Amino acid sequence: MAWRSLAVFDLDGTLTDTRHRLRFLERAPRDWDAFFAAAADDPPLARGVALAVEHAATSDLAYVTGRPEGLRGATRDWLGAHGLPPGELLMRRDGDRRPARVTKPELLRRLARGREVAVVVDDDVLVCDAYRRAGFRVVHADWMGTAPTVLEEAQENEGRT
Repeated sequence: MAWRSLAVFDLDGTLTDTRHRLRFLERAPRDWDAFFAAAADDPPLARGVALAVEHAATSDLAYVTGRPEGLRGATRDWLGAHGLPPGELLMRRDGDRRPARVTKPELLRRLARGREVAVVVDDDVLVCDAYRRAGFRVVHADWMGTAPTVLEEAQENEGRT
């Protein structure tokens, strides 16, 4: 069997539309439990899903997300329910609050050991920049629209997604 390259996809804002649950982050204090519990109800982002399916024809898929490890089951269920090909799922360790621009490239480097990475797709500009600096080919997932400030703050300052 030929060794295939990897195509790596983010979830929130790339494959999933998180806008319906941002209300839980717009209050003080932020309700992270409700925010993550609502992830199971995220609608798919058609452009991201189509791109993942397209890449699955020539590459193995993997998913790198800033979601906490405790959401693994719900995340796997969501991927399957929306027709996304199976693939390795790397998630933030519970309690890891470093910025996504730090944790995600670290997860990707671990995943990519000894493998060619054909492409990495993510919506976070700072994460995309970090991936590029690490030498990866990046597609910026801009199809959900501009990330709301509350989500950008959560990713950068609170290390939550």
